[in-house]
Amino acid sequence: MPAADAPVSPEDRHHLIDALRGFALAGVLLANLGYLSLYNLLTEPARAALPSAGFDAVAIGVIEWLVSAKAITVFSLLFGLGFAIQIEHAQARGAGMSRFVRRLCWLLVIGLAHSYFVWWGDILMTYALVGLLLVLFRRAPDGVLLWGGLFIALVLPTLLVPWLGGGFPGLPSRAEIDALTLQAFRTDDWQRVFVANAAMVNWTRLSGGMLICFVLGRFLLGYWAGRRRLLQQPWNHRDLFRKLFWGSLAIAVAGTLLQLAKAHLGWGADFLPRWVNGFLFRLDSLALGITWAAGFTLLFLRPRGERVLGVLAPVGRMALTHYLAQSVFGILLFYGIGLGLGPGTGAAGWLLAWVGIFGAQILFSHWWLARFRYGPCEWLWRSLTYGAMQPMRLPRGAVPAS
Repeated sequence: MPAADAPVSPEDRHHLIDALRGFALAGVLLANLGYLSLYNLLTEPARAALPSAGFDAVAIGVIEWLVSAKAITVFSLLFGLGFAIQIEHAQARGAGMSRFVRRLCWLLVIGLAHSYFVWWGDILMTYALVGLLLVLFRRAPDGVLLWGGLFIALVLPTLLVPWLGGGFPGLPSRAEIDALTLQAFRTDDWQRVFVANAAMVNWTRLSGGMLICFVLGRFLLGYWAGRRRLLQQPWNHRDLFRKLFWGSLAIAVAGTLLQLAKAHLGWGADFLPRWVNGFLFRLDSLALGITWAAGFTLLFLRPRGERVLGVLAPVGRMALTHYLAQSVFGILLFYGIGLGLGPGTGAAGWLLAWVGIFGAQILFSHWWLARFRYGPCEWLWRSLTYGAMQPMRLPRGAVPAS
């Protein structure tokens, strides 16, 4: 019988979940490169002045619609689903919640280090803090997880706007902080970059209260899916995945068309109340994220789909390592302390960086996991969580877990 607080071995992993996490990580990188490349810090006139402005507008519009908040939606759903799997394993071993809490506390430390010493756009710190709230829901009925998750993700932000929507008095505006940050990040002065990055971390944490609703709502929905074993036993839920795919796609398309009509058909600013616009944006992000997850699952359930999409599973097994590395690569390419490419490359540089970085990460994942049990950062995180060095190398002659 395994020890009550023993780690989960690579052989116990779910191939589909790892592949879907790798898929989500590709989208997270594509979205994050908007800021890592410094493009999103430019003013609208500065973007319009770039030689690639026409192409940029189309490419970035597609990324914003299909990828940006949708990739992090899938990533967040998988975090909540992972919590359900960990609860299941803990119950099977007769263990409590201490390991999960220790795991999140160390994730918070990693997130703090990543935020202040590497990149201000870190999500790990928020995941760790919001993840601790999941402990309060471990005995909640399935209905509370499902409907509570939808309420927190879609409705609660509207109710909180009067208190959190404007951030804190005295904070610089978004335009002001972006201008100061861009100016610092384009220099080769390490100290100035460090100070500006820390200022951006503090600004985003004070002004981004709605991110808690975004993350917690998706965590609860993922927890519900994990309890129902949707991705652990996907072959038992094909009909549900088809309904989720087509239903979510219809909702996302309808919401998007309504927003596009408002923007391009001359409807007045008051045609839809502000809170309705916000609700439609949140609904579109959640619905299209679910569409991606359900569609990926349906394709994966086909033999050929599993062979093709399964290439992403090693990336998903090393998600922490790759997430942190993506920030480093982006800084080395675009910041002044690196190659200094900056935002002048427009969307083309952004997309080429995405192909190069993620392509290299796919190759590296397969090479690394043919020799080691875990990614480097995953191994460190596990060792810190369990308070002991975890085995790293695969036994000689062992076949790597898929």
